[in-house]
Amino acid sequence: MVLETGAPVPEVTATTQAGDRVTVEFSEPTVLYFYPHGTPGCATQARQFDAELDGYRAAGVSVYGVSANDARTHQSFADEHDLGFDLLADPDERVAAAFGVESHDGQFERTTFVCARGQVCGLYEGVRPDGHARRVLEDAVDVGLVSLDG
Repeated sequence: MVLETGAPVPEVTATTQAGDRVTVEFSEPTVLYFYPHGTPGCATQARQFDAELDGYRAAGVSVYGVSANDARTHQSFADEHDLGFDLLADPDERVAAAFGVESHDGQFERTTFVCARGQVCGLYEGVRPDGHARRVLEDAVDVGLVSLDG
């Protein structure tokens, strides 16, 4: 079962596309989005999160994409789309399992979590990629989680 709003966020340690092991800190606002790799939507979603990245950073929000791809495949994807945020490799599906994200043959259900103060503050399931990145940021501002006023 997917983690619901208000649930504590599990610890996440994974390898980025650059091959670095990172532990994601969820004390500050963070978007963690799961996506099925190798679909047209994954490129749309990643490019749009990247297009909104200045707004996310201005609001103090970190962004991570997660799929079952390995770090090398993520690096190729990040290079191809010139992404400015980290993709997390989850080939053993441990991160997805910790968040309760469904996986079918290594393809994660498109699910986005907005986390802060160690808990899930927002949840988006059955995500449609086009426009999603902007909506998540707008929602975070609307509910007062973050501000774009700097």
